[in-house]
Amino acid sequence: MKKLLCCLSVLLSPVLLGIVCCAETPPFAGGRWIDLTQEYSSETIYWPTASGFVLEQEFCGATPKGYFYAANRYKASEHGGTHLDAPIHFAEGRKSVEQLPLEQLIGAAVVVDVSAKALKDADYRIEVADLKAWESAHGRIPRGAMVLLRTGYARYWPDAKKYLGTAEKGQAGVDNLHFPGLHPDAARWLVSERDIKAVGLDTASIDYGQSKLFEAHRVLCEREVLVFENVAALDKLPPTGAHVIALPMKIKGGSGSPLRIIAWVPAKPAK
Repeated sequence: MKKLLCCLSVLLSPVLLGIVCCAETPPFAGGRWIDLTQEYSSETIYWPTASGFVLEQEFCGATPKGYFYAANRYKASEHGGTHLDAPIHFAEGRKSVEQLPLEQLIGAAVVVDVSAKALKDADYRIEVADLKAWESAHGRIPRGAMVLLRTGYARYWPDAKKYLGTAEKGQAGVDNLHFPGLHPDAARWLVSERDIKAVGLDTASIDYGQSKLFEAHRVLCEREVLVFENVAALDKLPPTGAHVIALPMKIKGGSGSPLRIIAWVPAKPAK
């Protein structure tokens, strides 16, 4: 028995040590959390041909038994507000939302700021040169990174006219979309030259507004790289160092899903 207890103490000691260490140094200590998610409401921006977000009250008030109770129901298209595009969205046979591994929804982020160009040109497409310029300043995009593209368009949310280039609905709205996106050549470079998990940006689509073939979508989805659209608050993230958690609603068979995306930013070292 004495020998058994001794062996157990040896086996358990690393576990206990880990618990003690975790208690003394909580994960994500010394930094802050940033919410990168736009709210869902009647003002949430959707594609001109999609149904918007609707919240309907089922009950709100005192029950016959005297306690307060509130409950609502909602309906919405998959692709609107801050959301995720699953690979199956533009690639037959690829993963749907519920099939996405958790490891692909969590990772280090790099933020490529192209706002100086994008805010001057609503049809700007982020090029390979923009990505290489970022690497010249900050180093190679790391393996397994989430690449977040900051166009500056989040400042226009929820004004559809400024954010999308039009407030029209239906096909007329689609025809008049003007906002920045990722050039297909840059999408190809990311999937062929850099091993990334996801690409996100602060506009309504990874393809620019006037796209007719959605090539960037097709390139990324074919390689099962996730796409995050309508991301907020990218101006609050540093070029490197942020850690992102992007959790969609787990919709079985879903081509996309509302997304709650947050980022942890480490504290700046004291000077």
